[in-house]
Amino acid sequence: MSDLVARLGAMPAVRRLVRGLQLPLPLPFPLRRSEGAWEQRPLDDCAIAVGAAPGAVLAPIIARTLVVAGASPRVVGLGATVDAAPFGDLGEAYARPPAALDVAAVPDGLRMRALVFDATGLEEPAGLASLHGFFHPLLPSLEVSGRVVVLGRPAERAASPLQAAARAALEGFVRSLAKEVGRRGATAQLVVVHSDAEARVEPVLRFLLSPRAAFVSGQLLSIDARVPAASTTPFVRPLDGKVALVTGAARGIGEGTARCLAREGARVVCLDRPADDARAAEVAHAIGGELLAADLTEGGAPAAVTEHLRARHGGVDIVVHNAGVTRDRTLARMPAEQWNAVIDVNLSAMARLDGALDAGGLLRDGGRVVALSSVSGIAGNLGQTNYAASKAGVIGYVRARASGLGTRGVTVNAVAPGFIETRLTAAMPALVREAGRRLSALGQGGLPADVAEVITFLATPGAAGINGAVLRVCGGALMGA
Repeated sequence: MSDLVARLGAMPAVRRLVRGLQLPLPLPFPLRRSEGAWEQRPLDDCAIAVGAAPGAVLAPIIARTLVVAGASPRVVGLGATVDAAPFGDLGEAYARPPAALDVAAVPDGLRMRALVFDATGLEEPAGLASLHGFFHPLLPSLEVSGRVVVLGRPAERAASPLQAAARAALEGFVRSLAKEVGRRGATAQLVVVHSDAEARVEPVLRFLLSPRAAFVSGQLLSIDARVPAASTTPFVRPLDGKVALVTGAARGIGEGTARCLAREGARVVCLDRPADDARAAEVAHAIGGELLAADLTEGGAPAAVTEHLRARHGGVDIVVHNAGVTRDRTLARMPAEQWNAVIDVNLSAMARLDGALDAGGLLRDGGRVVALSSVSGIAGNLGQTNYAASKAGVIGYVRARASGLGTRGVTVNAVAPGFIETRLTAAMPALVREAGRRLSALGQGGLPADVAEVITFLATPGAAGINGAVLRVCGGALMGA
């Protein structure tokens, strides 16, 4: 469904007219997105400002991430607040020497693709002043569709109540900042880094700073070392040699995910109902994958899927549980068959398929499982008691399943889309559809590709530090946390 307001917002002449006439019409800014495969230097020539609270320790990780990804760091407090050595050494090796940035005299016309702040050194609430000192003068320089990333430590592992308060304050800060910068198509995230997982920050930071995270905003990602990880992390074709199963692959988010996974090297098995096998076959043919027609609500489907994977591939590395349905109606008017259908397809069928894969030993060590939840499962939604229940159930299921598979190097995560432009949202009443678009911090709906990019990231080796998480792809939606 075409978003007329977003299309108008992409036209500079229209923006000037609306501004000149002082019309109360919020025009969302176009989002910067990537369409091709992952690249070695996704931040090529991007100017990125870096700051830190006193005592912060992630300068070597931030320096490596930015310089290797092709960025040009502009470092506030270089050699004082921010450790100069990592930026200087890597900058010399990659011919990208860092430049100092004085926040007391920010040059006119300065433009930054991203602002990165290391808050790992926070000890007490007074230290939060360093956030204001860094962001206050630099936010006007943040580009349209720019990025903000704050890195902190887990509040639950603080040494004192005051330290816990300072660490927890970062979440409220970032969620609020996301709503401020969203007006310019920019995003803000908080990355909480456990002390034993610092080596796992680079791939996460690369992704969040890239155009592939266009519709992720106001989120908290926790990185830990519970799940064993590979010694090296590929940044180009990271899924080479992997076998991926995507359910509901014929259309929308499932189709987008199948295409993304294949683009990064995976052999994708596109599963959908026999009634949609023609469309799923088109997707499979286009990406060099294969079709598997099965109705997951039928009793014999899990066994048929596992037999296919065993016979063709000997196992599976990535499982994306995307198949789902809606049967919206207020509870008082909802017949039992509509309730049962949604619970069965969205939740029970997923569990049955996983059970069959486990029983057959098909999910390989180091594998990735990603299940589709929804912001409705987090915040609820009028007329969706069945759908919200099923998607909240997905979150509980993912968290429990993650704890049992981590020792094998397997991660299990959920992705919770917000308002995504699909045929389902296109069928909504016009006013409901318009409200859904504008209630995000970015002022627009997302695309299936936005969700697919996040799923693909979670499927890569570099996402080993994220397990049992729920990552919203909602543009910083007003509803939910």
